Amino acid sequence: MTAATLPGEPREGIGGWATARALCVLAPNPSPMTLDGTNTWIVAEPDSPLAVVIDPGPLDERHLKAVVAAAEQAGKRVALTLLTHGHPDHAEGAARFAELTRTPVRALDPALRLGGEGLAAGDTVTTGGLELRVVPTPGHTADSLCFHLPADGAVLTGDTVLGRGTTVVAYPDGRLGDYLDSLRRLRALAVDGGVDTVLPGHGPVLSDARGAVEFYLAHRANRLAQVETAVEAGHRNPAGIVAHVYADVDRALWPAAELSVRAQLDYLREHGLIEVP
Repeated sequence: MTAATLPGEPREGIGGWATARALCVLAPNPSPMTLDGTNTWIVAEPDSPLAVVIDPGPLDERHLKAVVAAAEQAGKRVALTLLTHGHPDHAEGAARFAELTRTPVRALDPALRLGGEGLAAGDTVTTGGLELRVVPTPGHTADSLCFHLPADGAVLTGDTVLGRGTTVVAYPDGRLGDYLDSLRRLRALAVDGGVDTVLPGHGPVLSDARGAVEFYLAHRANRLAQVETAVEAGHRNPAGIVAHVYADVDRALWPAAELSVRAQLDYLREHGLIEVP
């Protein structure tokens, strides 16, 4: 949600092979909120004919068919579709993609699933020898998940960590306390789990996972302190706090910033740090 540069060198361009097992197909839906567009990920073992697709993206027939074609060009058949969360830029095309590929769709939210099996914390998805570990990361939304790809030392983060800038805590579904816990969980993966690469839902691949997550944690702490200071100075209206605290952010993003401010106010109130009407 900001133009901040994250630690680590971004890979050149967006789209194409990012690791030995992860291929990105960029959706044609650029915007201030989606950056260059949604990253749809095709993930597979190099010697396997089967692939998993993560976040088919918007309901755009050309994009969905391009994902199928990219898998076929890599010698793969899509066998399973996974969702990081239910926002339309990631999940709107899932039902149509399932028709095109005749695959089940697995997600945390039962409303998004096609087929009998969902996803839950601690699950491991194994398709064609591939191993993806489900990491619960609520905060951006209540149903947000990340997928740990241990063979590549990578994590697919959806909107929890972006390749450029920072994300929104989509209040009231998203909650700041949950989001901070999720970032700490990702930091532990980077420190203790051998993860060095971030494969985000938007923006370029990042090569310093720990640095990116620590930047996010520091950024959230800084914004939270700014909101607390603004409230103590007499600002009570979320829109007014946005104008005061997020003056450095493109005004096109202010509606999203207001969601984050509401999440921050809720967090401060819950922890007894300020009195908010």
